[in-house]
Amino acid sequence: MAISYMTKEGYKKKMEEIAYMENVRRPEISRAIAEARDKGDLSENAEYDAAKEAQGMLEMKISQLKDLVASARIIDETKLNTNEVQLLNTVTIKNVKTGAKMKYTIVAPSEADLQAKKLSSDTPIAKGLLGHGIGDKVEIKVPAGVMTFEIVEIAI
Repeated sequence: MAISYMTKEGYKKKMEEIAYMENVRRPEISRAIAEARDKGDLSENAEYDAAKEAQGMLEMKISQLKDLVASARIIDETKLNTNEVQLLNTVTIKNVKTGAKMKYTIVAPSEADLQAKKLSSDTPIAKGLLGHGIGDKVEIKVPAGVMTFEIVEIAI
């Protein structure tokens, strides 16, 4: 089982998601199955088939989330520094070619959210930045080719 790194906040959100699925979604699906079963012949009952499929998908998702939190390691945010890019740092980078600046927080894959500027540590850009310091220029292979970024700022 692969270790997954999370913040306390990310871990709490995953635990809340599991609780919601187990305490709200699971009983809803059980009721839907019971209602469909009450309608008679199960061999031609599309509602029953759909509810059973939803139940299987939910149980799979619950299992995946439980595996994720079971292998989670909570990141001690007090040990973070800004000497080099690491998980949970907010990094400002500049595209050397265009001059465009971008700011991302490098997070564990389970907490990635591009709209919130939270970049998964598994992405090519994050992998290319990790371990580098302010002023470093890094070449990163992206789908569009190779791009050069300069690390402008590292913050916690």
